[in-house]
Amino acid sequence: MKTLTNKKALVLGGSRGIGAATVTRLANEGAEVTFTYGGSENAAQALAKTTGAGAVQLDSVDRDALTAFIADQDSLDILVINAGTFIFGSPFDLNPDDVDYMIDLNVRAPYHAAVEAAKKMNQGGRIVVIGSVNGDRMPMQGAAAYALTKSAIQGMVKGLARDFGERGITVNNIQPGPVNTDMNPEDGPFKDVMHSFLAIKRHARTDEIAGLVAYLTGPEASYITGAQHTIDGGFGA
Repeated sequence: MKTLTNKKALVLGGSRGIGAATVTRLANEGAEVTFTYGGSENAAQALAKTTGAGAVQLDSVDRDALTAFIADQDSLDILVINAGTFIFGSPFDLNPDDVDYMIDLNVRAPYHAAVEAAKKMNQGGRIVVIGSVNGDRMPMQGAAAYALTKSAIQGMVKGLARDFGERGITVNNIQPGPVNTDMNPEDGPFKDVMHSFLAIKRHARTDEIAGLVAYLTGPEASYITGAQHTIDGGFGA
């Protein structure tokens, strides 16, 4: 039985990886899905063709463009914020502009998108942000700025859950551990280090993350809000 029939969903950052798996799952659950993408034109169009979803090129860092696009939606039931980036390196060496860009994309954009989406949402809407287990734990050097952005998401969802609660809109944060994507392939150079922290010695599949998104955006999760949902193979255990 499809759980999201007649629901309108928007996925920010949906052309690849977790985003693409989420678009596919929500569409399979009966939702009418639109997703945004940055530079992955071919991947976006292929996904749109296979799922029936709408694909829109949009830079989430452009606040005016982002909020205008969301404001133009007729109505909205589900917002999934997956667009994000990761930079790694010594804080003494990282380009400050790159750090600021990551903060803009990983923190400021989700906040403004969530607020604008809530204005368009029907009673009982759903907002899900794809964060990271690194918001809780950062056991390696070189990712302080990234961890900062993911910890910020934790505070954001707690506060917005209270702000939107009277309208039954839930706000939740999914915190994956290592996931097999282009950004972090399971056979990549950090495989052994990452798996050494895990109880289940493998990367997650993107469809496993999408399954949690489907649950949190579905009818059974109407009383879950302001929470961090860790799906990390025991990384933080």
